Amino acid sequence: MSISVIVRVRDEAEALDRCLTLIDYQQGLGAAPELIVVDNDSQDTSAAVARRHGAQVVRISRPRFTFGRALNLGASVAHGSVLVALSAHAYVHDTGWLARIAAWLDDPRIACASGERYWPDASPLLAPVSYDAFLARGYPRWGYSNVAGAFRAALWRERHFREDLPGAEDKEWGRYWALADRGVTLLDPGLVVDHDHSRDRVAEVFTRAHREAAGMAMYLNGAAPRTPLLREWFDDPRLYANPWRARFSPRRTAWLLGERLGAATAQLSSRAGR
Repeated sequence: MSISVIVRVRDEAEALDRCLTLIDYQQGLGAAPELIVVDNDSQDTSAAVARRHGAQVVRISRPRFTFGRALNLGASVAHGSVLVALSAHAYVHDTGWLARIAAWLDDPRIACASGERYWPDASPLLAPVSYDAFLARGYPRWGYSNVAGAFRAALWRERHFREDLPGAEDKEWGRYWALADRGVTLLDPGLVVDHDHSRDRVAEVFTRAHREAAGMAMYLNGAAPRTPLLREWFDDPRLYANPWRARFSPRRTAWLLGERLGAATAQLSSRAGR
């Protein structure tokens, strides 16, 4: 098995250096992975950091950037049979992470694999789960993540990530193969990486939620969150231990509003295009 690691970056030189250093330390592989960095017009030293680690740098301009297009661009120059996607600020926890995630792809039934901590109802995920057609129909917003995940290059060559989605291109891709009965997504709590957005500014939280919800609404034909906004704000603590702290968290409120407006935006665009 040959492995290519594709890292997406924009003005994150320090984070990229840490991310690639952790990949350099990976063990249990037959050969060193190919490193590809997709640079979204960084104005800092991200490209120089990537080259210092021996990575091939591929540039994508900001006006043309979508997550799907960036991944497709990186995958188009990769030579591995297993392609590993990483955000520049996603940090693996140990030296065996890359070998573990690649090992899941030894199973021909698996299309892609990534880490996951929780079920959709926020209960802890204690063992690996196969996100198959049954789960894909019941939990269409759950699934594979390109933050830190691996996917089979042969399947990617058959069907690329959708470049028109503003977000959730990873969820859509994994769900497609599950519904087609061509491969499952393996969700493993042992593959979770350090990827922390808990300190993001409120505006950044809103933007991320808007982007993800809009992408999901596009591949779910305009489906919006089913729970009314006020009920979800009051009843669903979203991983907060204290429900009152959840209710008055500005980041959580920004996320809920971003989700609703993102889905609404996608619905309006869909109707306008008919």
